[in-house]
Amino acid sequence: MSSFEDWLPWLILVFTAVSIILISLPSSFGAEHRFVKIANQSEVRVQVVVLGDIGRSPRIQYHALTIAKHKGFVDLVGYKVSDLHPDIQTSASITVHDLAATPEWLKSDRNWLFPILAPFKVVHQTCSLYYALGYRTPPARWLLVQNPPTIPTLLIAKIICFIRNTRLVIDWHNFGFSILGLKLGSSHPLVKLSESFERNFCETASAHLVVSDAMGRVLKEHWKLKGPVLTLHDRPFAHFQPFSEGQRLEFLANCSETAFAFDGIRSGTTKVLVSSTSWTPDEDFSLLLAALLTYAKLATSTQRHLPNILAVITGKGPRKEAFLSNIKTMADQGMLKNVHIRTAWLSAKDYAKLLASADLGVSLHTSSSGVDLPMKVVDMLGVGLPVIGWNGFAAWPELIQDGINGRGFHTSAELSELLVDLFGQDSKQLQRLREGAMLEGGRRWDDEWDPVAGKLLGLCT
Repeated sequence: MSSFEDWLPWLILVFTAVSIILISLPSSFGAEHRFVKIANQSEVRVQVVVLGDIGRSPRIQYHALTIAKHKGFVDLVGYKVSDLHPDIQTSASITVHDLAATPEWLKSDRNWLFPILAPFKVVHQTCSLYYALGYRTPPARWLLVQNPPTIPTLLIAKIICFIRNTRLVIDWHNFGFSILGLKLGSSHPLVKLSESFERNFCETASAHLVVSDAMGRVLKEHWKLKGPVLTLHDRPFAHFQPFSEGQRLEFLANCSETAFAFDGIRSGTTKVLVSSTSWTPDEDFSLLLAALLTYAKLATSTQRHLPNILAVITGKGPRKEAFLSNIKTMADQGMLKNVHIRTAWLSAKDYAKLLASADLGVSLHTSSSGVDLPMKVVDMLGVGLPVIGWNGFAAWPELIQDGINGRGFHTSAELSELLVDLFGQDSKQLQRLREGAMLEGGRRWDDEWDPVAGKLLGLCT
């Protein structure tokens, strides 16, 4: 039988290892830690997290700016690829923590490579996110995390909140498994695994913010979540404002994507159509191309009174090059007479100006879940721009009232009919939609945020 002296070295080793682990754990909110300066417990500090490009996540940026506006402190965590909102870069209350970029060899659009590369990518993201939330940022009262991306975001958020005594709020933009289903198919085992992961790791959150009432009903009635589920509709931020006719013409005359057609725009013989996209599978731009093709045929044959269309499509993403290739083929074959298509990547400021200067906005968002809402439509309404969009999902009526501030379509034929109707000789219908858009856009982000998120976080009464 071994004596105590024989076990003593092992006991010392185990005790030392456990002590090192405990000492190395991230500090907790409301506790003293000799290695980390703990923030004043009376202040509201929020870790705002997106496992994506912060610059292309407007809602997350708006959360950060509004928390800071109400004298809270923000640690904004995500990838810093695109330009951030100027006010974030100058705010003394917001600290941006850039996540380590994903290595290039882990990036691929090929579906057959996804199951192979995904585990390595998840490990890299897990380490980067855990280190940022646990060690690079001070303890916070709240952790507000965007979902999706779901894996590994919700797991790391849950662990950090447990260790640091932080309350978790999930800001639901969509369902992660439904987006993955667009890539792999809804019956794929990884999609089923993702859904199970999402359901299990969201259950213990202190509260949930959702972008639509329809999404809230799914979480409450089907997922049976116990925490508060609060609808926080997207609303336009302050820099989305309507333009006067003089401001509109000045911008279009100087914008590189529109200047070449300025004479036609000023005379009314060219209409500006604008759409924004991430060039992802949940937006089918073949609908728009087919509709513009039909419009071009009509404008050069039986309905010569129709104006030219200048379509400006903004955004970055994986399917952009294929779209540009299709455009070039059609243009070379003379199929797009009377229609000009330009793509652009604009600053937030110029994007708002382009929307304010356009005649009509188009949304091709098809919604992988049926319950999310495209923020681009919110931005369009914020400048008083009427919107036509794909309306085949449950949440659409929460944003667009057909015939009041926009119109809906299902097919390219219906889209081309709307373009003919709205750009035809009777301009009264488009003007009525513009008036409705101006009215809807009058409700701003602060009006929506303060009584919902502001009250939840203890920043507003």
